[in-house]
Amino acid sequence: MTESIALLTIFVLAAFVGVEVISKVSSTLHTPLMSGANAIHGVILVGAIIVTGQAESTLVVIVGLLAVVLATVNMVGGFVVTDRMLEMFKGPAARKKELHK
Repeated sequence: MTESIALLTIFVLAAFVGVEVISKVSSTLHTPLMSGANAIHGVILVGAIIVTGQAESTLVVIVGLLAVVLATVNMVGGFVVTDRMLEMFKGPAARKKELHK
């Protein structure tokens, strides 16, 4: 029971620290940080696949498959958002040129 409370305390403190750190990021740094986060999500996805592949019970397989699906959605969504952010930094001439390709 004490271990569960300790883990919950660490999780809550990490959430507060994460909110504080992210709220202080300037908009010019957002896109590079998002790209780095996408790379981390890729590692998380690989880990979820490995854990699911070694699962021995049905419950672990179900939770692992859910983790794989959520990690995939998170990673793909991050790349889509990063791509949109990078499009915002292009000038009108570059956007026109890409439309005519």
